[in-house]
Amino acid sequence: MGKINAIRGMNDILPDQSPTWQYLERTTARILHGYGYHEIRMPVVEQTDLFKRSIGEVTDIVEKEMYTFEDRNGDSLTLRPEGTAGCVRAAEQHGLLYNQVRKLWYTGPMFRHERPQKGRYRQFHQIGVECFGLSGPDIDAEVLLMTARLWKALGLTPHVRLEINSIGTPEARRAYREALVAYLSDYRDELDDDSQRRLETNPLRILDSKAQHTQALLKDAPVLADYLDDESRDHFDGLCRRLDAAGLEYAVNPGLVRGLDYYGKTVFEWVTDSLGAQGTVCAGGRYDGLVSQLGGKPTPAVGFAMGMERLVLMLESLDLIPDSVNDRADLYVLGMGEAGEAEAARLSEHLRDAMPDRMILTHCGGGGFKSRMKKADRSGAAVALILGEDELSGDTVTLKPLRSGEEQRTVSRSELTETLAGLLSPVSESTA
Repeated sequence: MGKINAIRGMNDILPDQSPTWQYLERTTARILHGYGYHEIRMPVVEQTDLFKRSIGEVTDIVEKEMYTFEDRNGDSLTLRPEGTAGCVRAAEQHGLLYNQVRKLWYTGPMFRHERPQKGRYRQFHQIGVECFGLSGPDIDAEVLLMTARLWKALGLTPHVRLEINSIGTPEARRAYREALVAYLSDYRDELDDDSQRRLETNPLRILDSKAQHTQALLKDAPVLADYLDDESRDHFDGLCRRLDAAGLEYAVNPGLVRGLDYYGKTVFEWVTDSLGAQGTVCAGGRYDGLVSQLGGKPTPAVGFAMGMERLVLMLESLDLIPDSVNDRADLYVLGMGEAGEAEAARLSEHLRDAMPDRMILTHCGGGGFKSRMKKADRSGAAVALILGEDELSGDTVTLKPLRSGEEQRTVSRSELTETLAGLLSPVSESTA
C-alpha cells in the first residue's frame, strides 16, 4: 500500500515552523491580556444551523465552502468556518452575557472548502476577538488601537494599513440594496459571473468584486453612505474622531462591506501589500444583532479575526522574527561512563528546578566523547556541561561554551547556577 498524505489544503506545521507560530500566539495573548480579554475555547464542530442563521444562507461560505456532514444520529454538523458564531453560542449558552460586559478571545483551526493558495488553506487558523455589551464608538476605537499595538509589537506597522466603513442598520442596507440592484440590473450582462449571481442573492458583495470591469461600473453606482441612518452616521463620526485623536491613520473605503450577514455599522480591514497581491490580515466589525438572532437578548458586540497563516508568512518574508525565537537548547549536559550518565541526569533535573525557563538537554544514546560533543554542538546549546571521572571525584562540572569562543573552565557545584546565569543570555519575553 502507498503512503497516505495530508488532505489538500490541510497542512502540517512542522517543528522548525512552530516557534514562529508560538511567538505570534504569545505576543497576541500578551497584548490582549493587557486590554482585559480572557480566552475561551469552543468545539470545532457545531450544529449546521448555527452558521446558516448567523453567516447567512446565501453567502459563499454556507453555499459552497462549509464542511457539512450527517453524524450517526442523523444530525447535520459542520466544521466551523469562522469563530464568532460559536463564541456567541457558547457565551449565550453559559450565561456569560447577562447584564455584563465580556471581552473574549480564542484561537484555533477553521475550515472552508475553497481553492488553496498562498496563505489561504482549507484548514486555516485564526485568532478571534469579541467584545459584548458595549454599544458606543469608544470600544470600536479601542479594538482598532489594540490591533495597532499588536502590529507595533510584531514590527508590522509599516506593512499594514487600516480601512474602515459604516454599513449602517439593516433598514439602511435594505434601502441601499434596492437602489444598488436597480442600478446594476441595467448592466447585468456586463457583470462578471459571480456578480450576476450575487445580484439575486447578496448584492452588497458585488462592491468587493475583483473584476476590473465590474468595479468600473460601480463608479457611478449609488453610495451606501448616502443611505445611512443618523445613528450610524453619528457612530461612525465618533469612531473617526477617536482614531484621529489617537493618531491612528486610516482610510474610509466606501466599498468595504464584509461578507457575513451579521455585520452592521462599523466594519474594518487591515490590509497589506507585502504578500504580493493585496491581502487582508485582520478584519471585523460590529454585529449588534447576532446575539438576538441566535436566541439571546439584544446585545451590542464588536470583534475581529486575524489569519495566522498570513501573519506568519509576513513575519518570515519580512525577516521580522527575533533571533530569540528559536528552539535551540541553552545547556547540553553529558556524562561519561555509567556513573557520569547517572549524575548528568540528576544534575539536569536540579538545573531545571533552578532555571525553569531554560531548555536543558541531557545526552542519551551513548557514543564516544567526540560524538557526544558533536551532538552538543548540533543542539545549538550555548554551553555544554561535562561530567567525567575527574568532575565526579572533585564535585565539579566542566563548562564548555559552544558559541562565544570563550575557554572552557571547571567550576564547583556550589557555584554552578550563578556561573551559568552569567554565561547565558537573559530569557527574552518572546521565548519565556
